[in-house]
Amino acid sequence: MRRHLPLYLLLACLSACSSTVAPPVNTPTAPAATPAVSNPTPATPIAPPPLVTVPPPPLAPASTSKPVLNEAQGRALLDRLLPPRISDRQGWNHDIVAAFTALKIPYRADNFCAVAAVIEQESSWQADPTVPNLPSIVWEKIGERANKYLVPLPVVKAALLKTSPNGKSYKARIDSLRTEREMNLLFEDMAAEASKLGLPMNMKNPIRTGGPMQVSVEFAEAHVKIWPYPYQTGNSIRNDVFTRRGGIYFGSAILLQYPAPYQDMRYRFADFNAGRYSSRNAALQAAVSQLTGRKLALDGDLLSYTGKQASGSTYQALLGLRSRLDMSQSEIERDLQQEKNSALAQSELYRKVFALADRQAGKPVPRERMPQIDLHSPKISRKLTTQWFADKVSTRYQACMARQ
Repeated sequence: MRRHLPLYLLLACLSACSSTVAPPVNTPTAPAATPAVSNPTPATPIAPPPLVTVPPPPLAPASTSKPVLNEAQGRALLDRLLPPRISDRQGWNHDIVAAFTALKIPYRADNFCAVAAVIEQESSWQADPTVPNLPSIVWEKIGERANKYLVPLPVVKAALLKTSPNGKSYKARIDSLRTEREMNLLFEDMAAEASKLGLPMNMKNPIRTGGPMQVSVEFAEAHVKIWPYPYQTGNSIRNDVFTRRGGIYFGSAILLQYPAPYQDMRYRFADFNAGRYSSRNAALQAAVSQLTGRKLALDGDLLSYTGKQASGSTYQALLGLRSRLDMSQSEIERDLQQEKNSALAQSELYRKVFALADRQAGKPVPRERMPQIDLHSPKISRKLTTQWFADKVSTRYQACMARQ
C-alpha cells in the first residue's frame, strides 16, 4: 500500500481539482412517450427516493408573431449574434446549431445568446479551456495530502517518474497540465494501468466536468439513455464531453431543454450553476421562511436525507406549518420529492405555501429567487457565488442580444 501511496495521492488530487464546485447532478429519466430531459437528483441526499418525472413540453417560440426559423435562417441569425473576433467562428456556429437541431431547441436569439453567454463565461470561447496554474494547483493538493501521510513531496515526485502509456512520466504530464481534458486523459491512462500500478480496478474517474460549457459528465451519460445522441462517439460519452461539439450539445441540454418558469434568463443561468429549479426552490424557501419566521438557507435544496429519513431545515420548517397547510407529513414529503422536477409547481404543497405567503404579504411574493450558494474550488482564489455567476453570464447575454 505505501509503495503505491503517491499514485493514490494523485487520484485524490485529481478529484479535488476537477471542478469549480461539486456540479449539480442532473439525471434524466426516461419519459413515457417522447424523449425529454428530466430533472437533477438532489445534491445533498444520501439515498433519495425515486422521482416522479413529468416530461417537459417542447420549448415554444417566445412570440407567436415571429415566424419559426429554419436551419439556414438559424445559422444566419447565430452568425450575427456571435462575438466578432472568436477563433473558428464557423465551427462554433455549426456545433451550436447542430446541438439545437438535435435537441429540438428553437433557433431564437434568446436561446442562442444564453448558450453563447455561458460558453464565454466558462471558457472564453476555448474548445478545450485552459486552467491557469494547473500544475501548481495539482502539486499543491498532492503536497497537502502527502503531508497527512508524512510522505515528503520529493518522494512523491520521484515515484511519479514512472512512465505512463503516452511515453511521458506521470510527473512530466502533471508539470505540463493545461486543461481538464488533459487531467481526464491522465486518469484514464492510470485506470488502464491499474493492475500494473497496484491501484484498485474499476476506479471511478474523479474528473466530473469539462468542455467549453463545463458540463457534468454524469448528466451527459444519463442524457444519452433517454435522448438520441447525434454523434458517433469515440471511446466514450465521457470523452465527448471534453470536445467542443459534445460540450455544446450537453451544455445546451442542461441549460435549455427543460421548462423553466422564469421571466428573467438570469435564473436559468443560476440553475445552470446550482442545479435545475434551484431558483424556483429558493423562492419557495423564502416563502416558508416568511411564514415561519425561521431563517433558512436559500440554496434551492428543499430536502435532504439522514439514512432513509427525510430531513433538512426547509423540511422541518414545513412540518411546523402542517396545520396551516392542512397537509400530513407524508403529503409534504411526497410533494418535496418533486423538488428537482417541473411537477413541484403544480403540487398541493407549492400552491398552498404561496397562497399563505401571498395572503400574509398582502401581495404576490416572488416565485423565483437567486440561490445563495458560495462556490469553492482550488481553481477559485476569491469569494464567488451563484449570484455572481448568474450576473456575469447575464451581462454577456445582454451584450449578445444587443447584436441582433
